[in-house]
Amino acid sequence: MQQDTLQPDDRDFVTALASGLEVILAFDGANPRMTLSEVAARTGMNRARARRFLLTLHSLGYVRKQQRYFELAPKVLQLGYSFLSANNYRSVIQQYLEDITAEIGESSSLGVLDGDEVIYVARSAAKHRLMAITLSVGTRLPAAHTSMGRVLLAQLPDAELDAYLERVVLERYTDKTITDKDELKACVLKVRKQGYAVSDQELDSGLRSLAIPAFDANGRLLGAINISTNAARIDLETLTGHFLPLLQKKARLIRTHVS
Repeated sequence: MQQDTLQPDDRDFVTALASGLEVILAFDGANPRMTLSEVAARTGMNRARARRFLLTLHSLGYVRKQQRYFELAPKVLQLGYSFLSANNYRSVIQQYLEDITAEIGESSSLGVLDGDEVIYVARSAAKHRLMAITLSVGTRLPAAHTSMGRVLLAQLPDAELDAYLERVVLERYTDKTITDKDELKACVLKVRKQGYAVSDQELDSGLRSLAIPAFDANGRLLGAINISTNAARIDLETLTGHFLPLLQKKARLIRTHVS
């Protein structure tokens, strides 16, 4: 529970473990290979501390070293696989996502809230590409500007939603992006009431998406499932009039078959 979450100054908090994970997370698409100095700069560590963590991760097989450069090794994937294998509902939902793609020819995904971002944990991709970046399992997007993100924000208790709105920085991605926090809160509360969210070209021009929450048989939130489309091909009426009932049907099946 939230009140049981350790803080960095708690006696049981393992600083070395937290720092090691911070080093791993320093590597991303923009920084796939870094020198020791670059890792130290991105993590805020001094060079000696960053060096110890990099060499430890290297000895464990999570980092590779090539001359002056460090990069993540494939073994890091085991960390993500542990999450996916521990959540066996994913294979069931994956089938329903693939059914959606087969029926309407559009991409469909399952996302969960991780901090202030949505992380994709299952995806069925259509043949056409929707964004400049490639969306896949593990992709992270800002919760504020995605349909899945707003659905998941709508599930938060009021206090947690207010805390999120207090800390989040709303960047402008297109001329349709909501950057006013009061407007975003009103949007999330509307989603909570109606049970679905639409994001219309707020994150990427031409990208239009629809999402609803997915629950298991016990009412536990599994995440949000969505359908993402190209705005030039699919209008809002089709999205809510045809795609929404399909998504709701799949959510009912998920709730029936996932316990």
